[in-house]
Formats: sequence, structure tokens, C-alpha cells
Amino acid sequence: MATPPPADSDQVLVEANGVTRTLLMNRPKQLNALSSAMITGFLRCFTAYEEDEGVKLLIVKGKGRAFCAGGDVAAVVRSINNDSWKYSAHFFRNEFLLNYIIATYNKPQVSLLTGIVMGGGAGVSIHGRFRVVTESTVFAMPETALGLFPDIGASYFLSRLPGFYVRLALLEESLKKVDTSDPFAICGIIDQYSQQPSLKEKSALNRLEIINKCFSKRTVEEIIASLEQEAPNVADEWVASAIQSLRKASPTSLKISLRSIREGRTQTVGECLRREYRMVCHVMRGDFSRDFFEGCRAILLDKDRNPKWMPPRLEEVHDEVVEKYFSKVDDPEWEDLDLPPRRSHGRRLVPKL
Repeated sequence: MATPPPADSDQVLVEANGVTRTLLMNRPKQLNALSSAMITGFLRCFTAYEEDEGVKLLIVKGKGRAFCAGGDVAAVVRSINNDSWKYSAHFFRNEFLLNYIIATYNKPQVSLLTGIVMGGGAGVSIHGRFRVVTESTVFAMPETALGLFPDIGASYFLSRLPGFYVRLALLEESLKKVDTSDPFAICGIIDQYSQQPSLKEKSALNRLEIINKCFSKRTVEEIIASLEQEAPNVADEWVASAIQSLRKASPTSLKISLRSIREGRTQTVGECLRREYRMVCHVMRGDFSRDFFEGCRAILLDKDRNPKWMPPRLEEVHDEVVEKYFSKVDDPEWEDLDLPPRRSHGRRLVPKL
């Protein structure tokens, strides 16, 4: 039997059913926001179960109305204010290591994405072999509203998102009875309970033509201008809402996010995580902008929802500043993200997407 998470933490619960292990995120009042203890618990479980021949399949789910609403950003901000940015660097280093292990895991992981899935919640699920969504799933990467950027390997997976709609309870019971690590067999079980969804009128999937046309532009300014050009021609609240969201977000965050996602198109998941770790350390240090702290103040702490970004306009965020977020951190105690070599177990380990 593999070692369970630390006994002093009940934030990740483990249920054993034959050769299946179900990992349950257990912070329902916090919408299962990822704490340092949860990340450590996940790391222990994934590491132990990969070596345990008695475990063939992992199921990951959340307790309550959320799968996981992201990393516990408020705790990270408090730690920086009370101590040092290096606590946050340690938090993100462990989180990104977990993302990498999941992305290159040699056993199937099925993530049951009920309710809210944001930020770090996407990191512990989308990198796995199977992501299962339902009619209640709400997915978002809202980091630019906080002065951050889509991290946890998001620059790798945002353009590679498949998915299913399923009868979840029946699927979960079937998965707990399996005796295989064969991904094709797991896929066959999921297919039995999948159904073609009927898209809601407001679904972004009904706007793919506009999305592809506008968001393929080279710069953030050109993307917004393209959306604004479309707005008078379509009676669609979605376009106006998209413009409003972009206008409210941190200009610096928008520019580094676009650069990050564009670079991620041609990079491995490991390369994306290493680059994003550099970026997040610059953000936590406040090297070139304090927007992250202002965003957390406005959205999470004071909750006036009126952040004062600096600089306040996109045209004031120059390319040379954006470039600095992708450079090494100038600190003798800082190191790039060191991702471990992964055992192949007789086959080539590759990301699942």
C-alpha cells in the first residue's frame, strides 16, 4: 500500500477501491483552493502511487460545489507581506513540479471537473490523461484580473483542450471497478457515459468564428480593436463582455499573457513550466510592476473591485518591459525551475495533450 498524505493534513483525502485511488480535495468552504499542504499531499500521493504496482488508476475530484477554484492566492499575498517573496516562489515551485509530474504520469488520471475549475485547479487536472466535464462545469483562467497571468502550464494547454459531457455518478462507479492502466480501456469506459452536449446560447463555442478572427491578431491592442470593430455588426452581448473584461484587466498582465501563450505553442510542457516559473517569480517580487498586489487588494482583500493598474494603459506597457518577465531573476539565491528526469517504465513518457 502506498504512503498516504501527511497525517497532519485532511485537505487531501484518499479512498481506495481495488486498484483505483480517489484523491478528494477537502476544502469546500474555500472552494478547494490549493494550499501548500494540498500540493504537498498531492505530490506524496502521485509519487508513491506511480511506484505502487497495486495502484493502476487515479481519480481526482473536489468536495462541494467546486472542483478547485485555483491556488490560494490570498495566502500567498499574506506570506509576501509578512515574510518574503521566497515563500511564494517555493509555493509555485512545488505547484509547477506537481503539474509536471501529472503531465508526464505513467498511469491514467481521470479528473471529474464538477463545478468551478479555475487556475491551479486546471493545473492538477488538465495535464492528466482524462478530463471529464459536466453541465455544471465552469472553467476560467482569470489571472489577468488579479495582475497575474495564466500559469501552471496554461501556456501549453490553452490551445489543446478536448473534453466530454458525462453521466458522472455512473462513470465514477465504473472507474472504481477497473483493473487496468490501459488508457484505451479507460477511454472506452468514459465513452460509454458520454453524450453530445447541447450548447447554451451564451456559450463561447458559438462564437468561434469571431474568436478565431479577433484573437489571432498580433498584439493585445489589435485584439481589442478587432473586437470593437465587430461589436457594431453583431447583436451579441458576448463581444461587449469580452471587450469589457479585457479593458478591466491589468495591461501588463495581458501583454505578458499573450506573449507567454504564443511562445507555448512551440514548447514542451516542461519548457512552458520553466518559463512560467521565471515569470511568476518576477510577479511575486514586484520587479517591474506591483499590479499583482493591487489586484489582490481590490479583488480578494478590500473587495472594492476597482484596481489601479500601473501603468494604466496598454500603450504604456512597452516591449522591453514585457521582455524582462522572461529573463532570469537577478538574485544569487534564486534558481530556475529544476524538473526531475522521469522514468519511462519501458515507454516514452510524453504529455497527455
